[in-house]
Amino acid sequence: MAEQEVNQNEFELKSLNSDIPTFVGFINKSRNDARAWWLDFDGVPVSYGDIRPGALLRMDTFLTHPWVFRDTRNGAKLLTNLKEVHMPIPTEYDEDGDPAYLSVIINNPVYSLLDSCLMLIRSLVRFEHYHRLDIPAALKQELQRHPDIVNDLRLLHSTRTSER
Repeated sequence: MAEQEVNQNEFELKSLNSDIPTFVGFINKSRNDARAWWLDFDGVPVSYGDIRPGALLRMDTFLTHPWVFRDTRNGAKLLTNLKEVHMPIPTEYDEDGDPAYLSVIINNPVYSLLDSCLMLIRSLVRFEHYHRLDIPAALKQELQRHPDIVNDLRLLHSTRTSER
């Protein structure tokens, strides 16, 4: 991520302001460590660390701050409450005025057969040996396109723009 150039204001998904605080508890129900990414005011992903399987990360955030999560092992997308992007909702407060941290479940999506196979091959074969595999050239090219949060955000932006 740090090596990749990110054009500011390129992404539609970005934090808009820090006016209304909200409180969430991200619970990792995926099989691997999940990396939490906040999308800053330019839409650039900022890492907030890793959450171990079964663990909870309490986060004081704001209503207009989007969050995405990726598998730390292979960069694969993870979902929050079955969505690719988590947009916080208003916080409820208890009778003492303390915020109730809203639970947000992080889990694995149902990957396509192609994505599952690519992840398996990437875990078993070193990048420099992809060319040796006896598979179609198109699959070799696909293998070389490792999951990348910046590219995922670009794709998500273009998909949302075309739906309008």
